[in-house]
Amino acid sequence: MVGPLVAAWAQESGGRAETYRLLNLFGDVFERVRAEYVEPVNDREVIENAINGMLTGLDPHSSYLNARTYRDMQVQTRGEFGGLGIEVTQEGGYIKVISPIDDTPAARAGVRAGDLITHLNGSTVQGMTLQEAVEQMRGERGTSIRITIRREGAERPIELTITRDVIRPQVVRYRLEGNDIAYIRLSSFNEQTGARLREAMTRLRQQAGSNLRGLVLDLRNNPGGLLDQAVQVADDFLEQGEIVSTRARRAEEAQRWNAKPGDIAQGLPMVVLINAGSASASEIVAGALQDHRRAIVLGVKSFGKGSVQTVMPIPGNGAIRLTTARYYTPSGRSIQATGIEPDIEVHASREQAEAGIPREREADLRRALRNEGRAQQPQAAPALPPLNLPAGLAERVARLPPEGAPAFDAAKPETDHQLQQALQLLRGLAAVQSAPGQPMQRRAAR
Repeated sequence: MVGPLVAAWAQESGGRAETYRLLNLFGDVFERVRAEYVEPVNDREVIENAINGMLTGLDPHSSYLNARTYRDMQVQTRGEFGGLGIEVTQEGGYIKVISPIDDTPAARAGVRAGDLITHLNGSTVQGMTLQEAVEQMRGERGTSIRITIRREGAERPIELTITRDVIRPQVVRYRLEGNDIAYIRLSSFNEQTGARLREAMTRLRQQAGSNLRGLVLDLRNNPGGLLDQAVQVADDFLEQGEIVSTRARRAEEAQRWNAKPGDIAQGLPMVVLINAGSASASEIVAGALQDHRRAIVLGVKSFGKGSVQTVMPIPGNGAIRLTTARYYTPSGRSIQATGIEPDIEVHASREQAEAGIPREREADLRRALRNEGRAQQPQAAPALPPLNLPAGLAERVARLPPEGAPAFDAAKPETDHQLQQALQLLRGLAAVQSAPGQPMQRRAAR
């Protein structure tokens, strides 16, 4: 009779033999490609493509970063780089300027939103990927690049020679709304986000004085970024309690982050704006503030990226980005493939809501990880504490913009229906709380 240890050894040996057989298969295919592909191949490119295929076959967020893309990722998370200072996309084979960043070489040279970049240093951008074009526009401070622009209304192409400088994208934008509500927008979570957020709050308090009655934290279309910055941002508004936890393949690798005393908003009522473009780090912040009832979450359901990617450098060969855990909000909700449901649903436009065309989310991606908690306990979603809003206040929030409302224009906050409803909600809450005989709502984390 075969004992359990012998059986386990035999199973392990059999599995190892199968692994070696498959590695031999990979070597055979590699040699066949090198010998018989119609054109000579670059060994490094073939191997890197194979590694990337192995990782991207796991889930949508694992991947291989070669040395160049790894450097680019580090630049993005650092929050500053040498370049021109323009946000771009690709359209019709050309590079389209979304917006020049204020007080950057591109803005000073007269580059405008909507410009089409057709040539870089005399070479056409057609046939380039967006990443290749961006890499050419970035470079050391003090170096120059010649760009050719096609602009609507201009009779002929415009040529500009621009000297690169250090660019620090505005990850935090802020302003006062009506002299009494602080508005802060976070566009991503890089190494600068936490510090810039605290600066913004300080300046808004200085501007508003004693008039400040609430805060809107706008996380719409924020794709996420660094976990430590998400934890810091949530901690900035919480006095105590869990912020987020992660659960990995092995139970002993689970982690948890807790808030430290200190709320930079000093208990002011808060609304967090989210939409289907709010992902990852944005969902961590929204989920933490929602679970502790520190903020009212308003908008539409978020993206649902609740997985942790660990970047593991490979000396001399870039790095791998590997999914290693799932995120959980303080109440134990998994964000993965479900997202954050708003406390109050408000749509950006009537057309999108009435058309019923869902925006792609994490759950729609090929090979997306399942929501582990929902798979195991489909009926056991953790219940959140009630909002405890004053009677009738939530009912006054308009789910849809009025018929005939002007289209959204980023330069005109009055056309932003979700923002306007957030402002109305905060002012209504402040009015009730300041009324004689009304107890102040406890807003600190519990």
